[in-house]
Amino acid sequence: MTAPSLDAEPIDLAHVQSRIDQALHNFLDAKTRAARNRSLPLDVPTALRDFLDAGGKRLRPLLCVLGWHAAGGHGDDEAVIQTAAALEMFHAFCLIHDDIMDNSATRRGRPTVHRTLAVRHGHDQLGASAAILIGDMALAWSDELMHSAGHSPHRLTALRRIIDVMRQEVIYGQYLDLITPLGPITDHQAALRVIEFKTAKYTVERPLHCGATLADADPDLLTVLSRYALPLGEAFQLRDDLLGVYGRPDDTGKPVLDDLREGKHTVLIALAAQRADATQRRLLDTLVGSPDLDLDGAARIRTVLDATGARATVEDMIATRRAQALTALDAVPYPQPAAAALGHIAARAVERTS
Repeated sequence: MTAPSLDAEPIDLAHVQSRIDQALHNFLDAKTRAARNRSLPLDVPTALRDFLDAGGKRLRPLLCVLGWHAAGGHGDDEAVIQTAAALEMFHAFCLIHDDIMDNSATRRGRPTVHRTLAVRHGHDQLGASAAILIGDMALAWSDELMHSAGHSPHRLTALRRIIDVMRQEVIYGQYLDLITPLGPITDHQAALRVIEFKTAKYTVERPLHCGATLADADPDLLTVLSRYALPLGEAFQLRDDLLGVYGRPDDTGKPVLDDLREGKHTVLIALAAQRADATQRRLLDTLVGSPDLDLDGAARIRTVLDATGARATVEDMIATRRAQALTALDAVPYPQPAAAALGHIAARAVERTS
């Protein structure tokens, strides 16, 4: 890693995000032209373009770029930007499939891909099947973006190793998320295990590792980046769990009932179940996971979460993990612009309403 420079230019995260979005647009524009020239269905690139344009934090691609800066990356960063775009394309694959598994109707304030296609074609099963294929295409195109970025062979090999591990981890995390509701509602350790793989590693740690690897970082730097990444990733998901129950749909882009109707065994729910008295526990057992849950029922669940102190405990867990991430960040002499941007990302990840 290069020595910190006191007069280095700050990293403009908005500009970085704009460049990542432009790389995605350019790629999908080319895919749209190719499909049109071969008389292939334009639904595929168009659905992905619409999905990506609907919003999203771009946290994973931004962290990829910041990992490169943290490892002393300098000079032409076009290959890094395209790799970051590949991570966002892979994330589209994950979310499109996740929405099908969760039977979610909305994402980012708009109908999910499978619901959009179901309405367009007047057939629910066709909509789900088509969305699975579009998600699969996003997975294939994420590979194409990565392999066409112009990396040297040794960097591409090192990057491929991290990407392979990341993909396995997030799929294992998703599988754990599916089966955790089959276990005891009080098992908050199982919920933390889901967070570790589905969010902390996938959302923060591996994107940072990807970027650092493209700057030829040694394994020791990857290890210290993990000390920042893993607690921040946990804090990010814990905030997401709170927003799933207490957030405003206008901000979060999804109904406040989704997580509760689905019966997700989050840390928040597990802590409340552990501390609940008999009456409160009956209410949780009856309402959490009920497909007929209404707003009144959700309000009753929130009352239990507040009364048992579960919400307050999760807020404390978020604050503790954010502090751990910042302590880890301060312990390493990263280039100053990278350190400042990573500190900003930490605040953005936990101080959010969506």
